[in-house]
Amino acid sequence: MEDLKNILIVKLSAIGDVIHALPVSYAIKETFPDAKITWVVEPPAYDLIKMNPCVDRIILFRKKDFRTLKGFAKLFLPFRRELQRENYDAVLDLQGLFKSAAIAFFANANIKLGICNMREMSDKISTPVIGEHSTGHVVERYLDTARAIGCRVEKVVFPLEIPSDEIRKADAITNHAGLRAGNKYVILAIGANWANKRWKVENFAEIGDWLYELEIIPVIVGNGAVDVQRAAEIEELMEIPPINLVNQTNLPQLAHIVKNSCLVIGGDTGIVHLAAGLKVPVVMLMGPTDANRNGAYGQPQNSIEVDRPCKGCWERACPQNLDCLEYISAAQIRDKISVMLCEYF
Repeated sequence: MEDLKNILIVKLSAIGDVIHALPVSYAIKETFPDAKITWVVEPPAYDLIKMNPCVDRIILFRKKDFRTLKGFAKLFLPFRRELQRENYDAVLDLQGLFKSAAIAFFANANIKLGICNMREMSDKISTPVIGEHSTGHVVERYLDTARAIGCRVEKVVFPLEIPSDEIRKADAITNHAGLRAGNKYVILAIGANWANKRWKVENFAEIGDWLYELEIIPVIVGNGAVDVQRAAEIEELMEIPPINLVNQTNLPQLAHIVKNSCLVIGGDTGIVHLAAGLKVPVVMLMGPTDANRNGAYGQPQNSIEVDRPCKGCWERACPQNLDCLEYISAAQIRDKISVMLCEYF
């Protein structure tokens, strides 16, 4: 394929999914260094794309504001003008849903490609790319779209540059919380969007106490009211309270804190995927989603799946009303961490 000069990526949310799509932008720049990349994203993942040095222009899609008739009438024309300000050589719909298909529809481009598993009629706008990795990890599925426009994909890179001012703020936050320079710490990512992706607070507390015995500081991270409550319960259960950074950082600050940790433990959630992208060792606890598609990229051995025949069901709520991750014990994770501490440190 001839040199591409202007490419639009549509990947809106959630944070973990946007992280998985980051290598596509690197692959484009690796093959077409002069190409201009525009990325359409929703507010929760905006800071993530802002840290991506491969992206030249960001278009913010405020989905919540579009849901009302008044909001749609106010925002549609300005958004379309911003989208159509340029003509694109190719559009890559890495979301594969109706909302991303609508964006791809209004974008001016002759080539419109999407991921292998397009849904909600999005395949009528963008041609699905059924590449050699169509049954593999989602990172590779996204990269198949880059390969389809001629990208070499010689290496998989998650391009992220944390601003220096956010690094300073993150260091100030951790210092204020009691984490000193040189302290070894492990991050406990206690939350997830799906309730059945959250490990029991009792298990996190047990791991936290055990880490203190190893002279490693447990640091709790998360966001939102549910995580605040879960953090309080974990603190109550532990003999020595952990460092609690829930709701204390923005995404760039959290990225810096994650990058400097020894290990990150949690479910199939954005923070753990961020750690894997930053090449930080992780232990990912998986139940309703499967490791083949959504496990810790580059660390397949560190994704721990529940030992049940129904694992990877992709149900947000268990049809059998079971606590999915209950079938992964704290003892299993201690054993796994003990091996990893020998391997990595």
